[in-house]
Amino acid sequence: METLFWISVLVIGYTFIGYAIVITILARLKKKNSIPELEDDDLPEVTLVVAAYNEADIIESKVTDCLALDYPVDKLKIFFVTDGSDDGTDQLIQQFPEVRVFHQAQRKGKIAAVNRVMPHVATEITLFTDANVMISTNGLRHMVRHFQSNLVGAVSGEKVVFSKEKDAASASGEGLYWKYESLLKRKDAEWNSLVGAAGELFAIRTNLYENVATDVIIEDFIMTMGIAMRIYKVAYEPLAIASETASANIKEETKRKIRIAAGGLQAILRMLPLLNFFRYKGLSFQYISHRVLRWTLVPIAMLSLLLTNVALLNDHVVYQVVFVAQTLFYTSSFSGYLLQNRNIRVKGFFAPYYFVFMHICVVRGWFRYLAGNQQVTWEKAKRMAMQVK
Repeated sequence: METLFWISVLVIGYTFIGYAIVITILARLKKKNSIPELEDDDLPEVTLVVAAYNEADIIESKVTDCLALDYPVDKLKIFFVTDGSDDGTDQLIQQFPEVRVFHQAQRKGKIAAVNRVMPHVATEITLFTDANVMISTNGLRHMVRHFQSNLVGAVSGEKVVFSKEKDAASASGEGLYWKYESLLKRKDAEWNSLVGAAGELFAIRTNLYENVATDVIIEDFIMTMGIAMRIYKVAYEPLAIASETASANIKEETKRKIRIAAGGLQAILRMLPLLNFFRYKGLSFQYISHRVLRWTLVPIAMLSLLLTNVALLNDHVVYQVVFVAQTLFYTSSFSGYLLQNRNIRVKGFFAPYYFVFMHICVVRGWFRYLAGNQQVTWEKAKRMAMQVK
């Protein structure tokens, strides 16, 4: 019982605190090379690919945002793929002659749409972004400079979740989570390679693109990890910002989190060779520490820690202190649940609730994937209204 208790402590502590400390130290010990900016004449040609499904409310702002990017017009092509949209999204995009639209009535999912458009891409670099995010004006320039190194096969931008002075649980939790996640991403990339890019904004060398299976749930992760497994680096550019609003509420955020969890389990099962330390060395260490433990052992360790702590409560004062800490944590989490739709100023108040909520979604994601109920064409989560620039 004691062994199980301490293993549970180790799994949770290492996953969310220990790994952050280790990767920060490793990144600090790594020699950093400066990456020069590129003049206009030296910038590579880029195709910006946006997969959109029923985005009529935001699509004109998205096109305008893309056209406002600080990048030579003759070196930037903009492709929108609107498979299955029936709300007029494709007609709205067609108002802009600078943009090329690829539309088909049948909806097969995002990755099927991307696979369909990629044969039309003739530029050296392909950049992917979502329809509901806005890109910092000079984001492309900052991203493509990383490709000056032949070792770099992909580059991820930084996802930022809009926040207000007062937010409810969904916005507060998601915002705090992405601040923590962005720190880890930055350190991962500084030491070795990013462990999967955020789908909101990432770029790849076009010649490295390989069609992704159309039943893949989190295609951005699979695509960029596939590139990393070919011994290329996935770089990170914090100055290339992809801004989006948080999910409208916890109910909408639940859809997204369950889908990601189901996709995470699918990715682990389909990329088993990546667990081989002898072949992938540092990348395997990062992948297991940053992703696999979260998607597999942490929820089990949380339950195990609570149950073993109760069983060991009278054995030593240490167990009593841990039990008090757990009681306070879960009490705070329950309070966050009761107040989840209240907009409050102290956003950290929702952190315990969002942490527990995330791992409940992980377990639900396991069952949904194993039952075969997580479809690629999912009901997207509603997000808060965006104030576009």
